[in-house]
Amino acid sequence: MMKKYRIKFCYGGRAGGKSYAFADSLLILGRKKKLLIACLREIQDSIKDSVHKLLCDRIAFYGLNDYKVYEDRIDNLITGTRFIFKGLREQDSQKIKSLEGVDIAWIEEAQTISRKSWEILEPTIRKDGSEIWISMNRLYENDPLWMAVAANPDKRTWVRRVNYCDNPFCPEEMKYLAEKCRRENPESYLHIWMGAPMSQGDARLISAESVRRAFEPKIESTTSPLIVGLDIARFGNDKTTFCFRKGRLCTGFECYEKLSNVEVANAATAIIEEYRPVRMFMDVGGQGAGVYDILKDRGFGEIIRGIYFGEKALKADRYFNRRAEMWDKINRWLEELPPPQLPSDEDLFDELVSINKKFDGKGRLQLEDKDEIKKRLGRSPDKADALALTFAEPVYDYGVPKLYGNGKVSVEEMFGLAEQKPGSGW
Repeated sequence: MMKKYRIKFCYGGRAGGKSYAFADSLLILGRKKKLLIACLREIQDSIKDSVHKLLCDRIAFYGLNDYKVYEDRIDNLITGTRFIFKGLREQDSQKIKSLEGVDIAWIEEAQTISRKSWEILEPTIRKDGSEIWISMNRLYENDPLWMAVAANPDKRTWVRRVNYCDNPFCPEEMKYLAEKCRRENPESYLHIWMGAPMSQGDARLISAESVRRAFEPKIESTTSPLIVGLDIARFGNDKTTFCFRKGRLCTGFECYEKLSNVEVANAATAIIEEYRPVRMFMDVGGQGAGVYDILKDRGFGEIIRGIYFGEKALKADRYFNRRAEMWDKINRWLEELPPPQLPSDEDLFDELVSINKKFDGKGRLQLEDKDEIKKRLGRSPDKADALALTFAEPVYDYGVPKLYGNGKVSVEEMFGLAEQKPGSGW
């Protein structure tokens, strides 16, 4: 890690220790001489979305008293090193260009970085001797940063694949979970634990196995905030459906038929007042715009967000539209840890596994037309669309799920236990 390269690119699967290695290495370098280190990601709604907490934890773990932690930065009191934290999407091109004095830029979760952000950032980090450090878990073969940097690296680029089996500090519980995944779902194991990109050859977006696993009871409770997705009926037998999700736990659905806009707004009002969700994402195509206007007039503008399934994706270089983006987030949610939980519902199962994917001429994920799904199912996938809406935009999740039985703990607790062991590092 200490050898000079213009770009250092580490990728791999879960529990490989990439972030820990980068954090520890940067803290060490920052104690040797004055550096300006920018910790970047595509979207950062809050400092809590950044690696600020990880760096603070490592400072505390090693007892590095020469570092002083502030809410929006970390300073070394001896060398003058400073860590700053920014989201690239929140910055316009001029603000990104203000990073030109940075010595080291660390891009965390680089699989989410758009090509546009990279094309602006790379020439901006131009100070003599400056470096760009990239850590990522790959999603697809055409991940923008993979294609731009790692697919054909030059001599100034250092690329390493790092997995849990390469990490000498990997907790035993994580090794157990990796082995369990390898036995039960080899394809998911290759992506989640071994860092392989997800296959684009299978036409089905969401596997039946991942949905069946999510139906198994495993989460007793969670402190995650409530997010509600509202898919509003448009035609005929479509149902207006509310989905309730708290982090890794989807608690259920409420479905209604043939409601007027005012009746839908009344149902939404009752849910907001009783359950206090932090967000209610609603489909505002068709009849939904009228419902949105009523709720906004009632003073719920801070909670409700209007979403058009057909509008431009947040990551427009990866997804054909918002619909594809939100559905793919369901797919990723089902494969991530701690394992999620869905209510056991055969209608929901049929809807989630019914949708097929393809890729457009730009390599972006695209879903088949909804009319094709309705022909196959004989109805609209209202529950699945409502679940997709809960993933419309990032919402900071401070919660930890409490899992059932046999000493199972969350990933956060696993790392916490690992770090309590003498001699633990990254």
